[in-house]
Amino acid sequence: MCYSAQIKADYVRYVRQFGATISLQRFTELFWERRRDGTWSKIPKALRESFRHPDSEAGFELAKLVAEGDRELEQRYREDLEAQRERLTKAEAVLAGPKPTKKAAEDKRIATNKIAATEANLAALQRRDLVDDDARIFPGSYAPVLIERDGQRFVVPMRYQCRMPGWNAAVERKYPGTYNARRDKLEESWSQLFGYRHGILVVTRFYENVARHRLEGRALAEGEREENVVLAFDPQPPQDMLVACLWNVSKGADNGSDLFTFAAITDEPPPEVAAAGHDRCIVPIKPEHVDAWLNPAVAPREALYAILDDRARPYYQHRLAA
Repeated sequence: MCYSAQIKADYVRYVRQFGATISLQRFTELFWERRRDGTWSKIPKALRESFRHPDSEAGFELAKLVAEGDRELEQRYREDLEAQRERLTKAEAVLAGPKPTKKAAEDKRIATNKIAATEANLAALQRRDLVDDDARIFPGSYAPVLIERDGQRFVVPMRYQCRMPGWNAAVERKYPGTYNARRDKLEESWSQLFGYRHGILVVTRFYENVARHRLEGRALAEGEREENVVLAFDPQPPQDMLVACLWNVSKGADNGSDLFTFAAITDEPPPEVAAAGHDRCIVPIKPEHVDAWLNPAVAPREALYAILDDRARPYYQHRLAA
């Protein structure tokens, strides 16, 4: 499965290369919703920053939302820091006294870790220059997905974890793996979307969880516990990958607004990914197949599978993710 990916948030590129319209209304609705429910950080920094310098009236509204959302997130980080520093001070006072407790020791450990994490988040929020991780998405994050509706192409922000047709939030929580649409399950689990709602996510690399012993090509030693590592896979030569996706819209599901969600199609891995210890891989389609992929209703199923089979095949160089 594609545990994480680094998205391309270059909207000028979407417009020029794919003839797409940026769905500013949907971006505005998303930004309002994420501010309202306190999940602003689910929108990657690179995606937010792309709207910071507007060139239209609608763009000014988005830029205002970005500035306000970032200020509110900064305030929450500062409040969290203050609370954890107070917790740390109290714990250290108990540990320095005549009756140190296990609870105080645990509070010190937790507070210390949370302070470090929150300080890092605050520094990242305040940093103006973008780095690779600013464009990284995880299940539950939002990303720009290229789709086509009624002959018009749009770039729509969607949550990376698909809510299937007919599901509500309660059902969705029972199936957390719906960010991964397995190719061998497209006619079963994904039959309501495959052949009907196709999209493309542009990414420059992807990340996977891998067991260390599999990465090292060995069996677990006696008594050894399995250790997880995260690998970054970079296509060689470096390139934008047009990842095949399925998407859905749940009407009125997100505080009364439409909820757009998607999943990346994955398949058996190429040899270099399998050798690194992982058993799935995203499916980047070739540019010449974009038109047919985004219009699945006019193509037989065999043609859609042929597009997935005739995929782009860069060599995936891997490294331990920072």
